[in-house]
Amino acid sequence: MPEPPRSRTFLWVLLGGGAFFLFLLAVFALVYFTVRSEQKSSSFGGFGDKIAVVDLEGVIISPKDLVEQLRKYGDDSSIKAIIIHVNSPGGGAAASEEIYREVLRIRDVKKKRIVASIETVGASGAYYVSSATNKIFADEASIVGSIGVIAEWYNYEELLKWAKLQAIVLKAGEFKDTGSPVRPMTPAERAYLQGMIDNMHTQFIESVAKGRRMKVDDIKPLADGKVWTGEQAMPLKLIDQIGDFRAAVEDTAKSVGIKGEPTIVRPEKDRKSLLDLLFGDASEYIPDPAKLMQTNAQFYYLWK
Repeated sequence: MPEPPRSRTFLWVLLGGGAFFLFLLAVFALVYFTVRSEQKSSSFGGFGDKIAVVDLEGVIISPKDLVEQLRKYGDDSSIKAIIIHVNSPGGGAAASEEIYREVLRIRDVKKKRIVASIETVGASGAYYVSSATNKIFADEASIVGSIGVIAEWYNYEELLKWAKLQAIVLKAGEFKDTGSPVRPMTPAERAYLQGMIDNMHTQFIESVAKGRRMKVDDIKPLADGKVWTGEQAMPLKLIDQIGDFRAAVEDTAKSVGIKGEPTIVRPEKDRKSLLDLLFGDASEYIPDPAKLMQTNAQFYYLWK
């Protein structure tokens, strides 16, 4: 008895779909391993002395990745110098401090040359980090400075009243819910938070003075939160040289005795899946339950 046409059509669809799936899988695998190979060759390829370049981009949230990159290159004897390519308005106070400490370790303990090249913005926490390097480059129109601290959040007490909702808070300790967004701040709480901000500001000033090998009294007049262009920052001794990234590379190579075109290595980008490879890492757009619960005051070395 002949096979029904419908069954035969289904079989061909099944076989065709399977073949197409295997084809797509092979293409994805080829692209994935090609990209991985290129990343590895860019990270470790080349002979002789190398200069490592790490990027400090966007708002500084976590220091983990950048500190790990700096530590790896700082401890690698084949890396003769490190350039931090900066394009950031700063970010978290503690996160900026952690990166600063690693930069200072490379410069003063490992005795390895480390340079900052400020592209569009190198302000607040990003300048904090840059100040620990041996030399800071910036373009004439780069934004530099913003030595200051900021803490801000929203108060939605009136919104709760409008929605006829009531916040219920139980606490032990007068200052346990300082900065609560559901009620006005008391004078004592404001003084308490201001004291913390002033202390962080002092830390910022002292760190910049140490990094730039200047006196604290020379930095204090510049620590009012203002930013300057690279051209303005030069006579203030906030940067060392006007120049773009290429100028920073050439000067750094010359400073460590590399002749000719230096070999540049960059950190290998972490790709977690084929979806990440195709569409990028979307984890930053996925809500973090811990962050959604966080309503307390945050302190930033951030230019806004």
